[in-house]
Amino acid sequence: MRKPATPPVDRRQLEQLVSGLAEGVVLLDPGGSVVWANTTALTAHGVDSLPQLGRNAAEYARHFRLRYRNHHALPAAQYPLRRLLRGESFGDLVVDVERRDGADFRRILRMRGIVLTDVSDSTESLALTIDDVTERYEAEQRFEKTFAANPAPALICRIADLRYVKVNAGFLEMTGYRREDVLDHSVYELDVLEGIARREEAIANLHAGHTVAQSEATLRLSDGSTKFVIVAGQPIDMDEDACMLFTFIDLDLRKKAEDALRHSEQRFATAFRLAPVPMTLIALSPPRLLEANDAFLAATGRTAAELDGDATALTVWREPQAFADLLAAVAGDGGARHRDLTLSDGDGGEIDCLASAGMVRIDDTPCALCVFQDISERKRSEVELVAAIEAVMQDASWFSRTVIDKLAQVRRGTVAGKGELADLTPRELEVLGLLCEGRSDAEIARALRLSPHTVRNHVATIYSKIDVHRRGAAIVWARERGIVGYEPPPKRSSRAPARSGRRG
Repeated sequence: MRKPATPPVDRRQLEQLVSGLAEGVVLLDPGGSVVWANTTALTAHGVDSLPQLGRNAAEYARHFRLRYRNHHALPAAQYPLRRLLRGESFGDLVVDVERRDGADFRRILRMRGIVLTDVSDSTESLALTIDDVTERYEAEQRFEKTFAANPAPALICRIADLRYVKVNAGFLEMTGYRREDVLDHSVYELDVLEGIARREEAIANLHAGHTVAQSEATLRLSDGSTKFVIVAGQPIDMDEDACMLFTFIDLDLRKKAEDALRHSEQRFATAFRLAPVPMTLIALSPPRLLEANDAFLAATGRTAAELDGDATALTVWREPQAFADLLAAVAGDGGARHRDLTLSDGDGGEIDCLASAGMVRIDDTPCALCVFQDISERKRSEVELVAAIEAVMQDASWFSRTVIDKLAQVRRGTVAGKGELADLTPRELEVLGLLCEGRSDAEIARALRLSPHTVRNHVATIYSKIDVHRRGAAIVWARERGIVGYEPPPKRSSRAPARSGRRG
């Protein structure tokens, strides 16, 4: 008996479903013909019609040249359409695509291959999905160059495994380490929080992805010696990875000057005068400048005679009230550290400083010994870094929170989104628990047996309900409310509804 012919596949509903997707989609039949492509897929290749894309795998290869990200050409057998025709499913193939017709066209595309089967598990259609990731990768390359070349010392640590993923030239120059001594090493091997005040709190904030407030620390250098620094950590998201941006201020010269002053009262006057950082000695009541060292006079362009009179009224202070508050802290609390204070250099310019002061007694008179750490160059470097990163990142979505926001928040904490756990459905709690484990949308879809599109809808709804806009912020929000991961819900019963999310 003659077997009836297989009816042609009706792909109209499938085509209608994917035609408006943000992802590009190319459909092939098992015979090798390209039967349909949506507008997004055509645009990603810089063409307007299916014939320009290629009616089959061979035509596609004649129209386009594909290279791996290391610039090596893909062999003909590894072109994505040929892999699909061999029945091979694959994910996240990132390639550079150029047209062979001489047009000035280049795109970076991420492709995935899907084999669609019918109820009898026979191949019915082959689908190639396409994401245009050109802007993301080009922005990443520009960021890498800007971050690496800036002199302001900085490190970026991935919170999931506490390993350093980026280090710039400023940090390497300050510490003497080589790049390979830092990258992929953990914070336990290169401890940037060594000797920090309230260390346990700082480490807890690092693990939780919260701001690490600026504080003094002891940084171990490549030769085994140590350097005194101020370190601050600010959480950032990079390509959906929660990270911590550490920035540093070198305090070595100031610390050495302070140690020299403590060493011997007999050497106080000499050490004070020759100290390499600006210092002043001020009687507290009434406030009167007793002496300024050579470094202070040179930095401010003043003579000792010009610094006579009421210490709080001297023109050397750009904001006299800020200096008066520093003296009040010494008188009331015995000292103050790391106060922002601006000096005038005598020519109309400004010197940004971190001012610290402590109580000393000179001939039984209570005085304030004030030390001014010049951070003008560091601030200029950070401003340049922020401006450069803001410029290259303004068109890209891969960096979910801009570094300019992060640097602006170094001295203040961040507030997680609004909303409560009760606002989320059981399914949304399951999705949120998997987000906290660092799962991608595709991995969440597989774990919950949902489509990626459904997962994206759940994630968007979660963002809306808790008033956040990025994955890292959602994870911080969840962890602050006790959700640290996902557990399969128990079987439903009439009395105990299913629950998700592990409370920690």
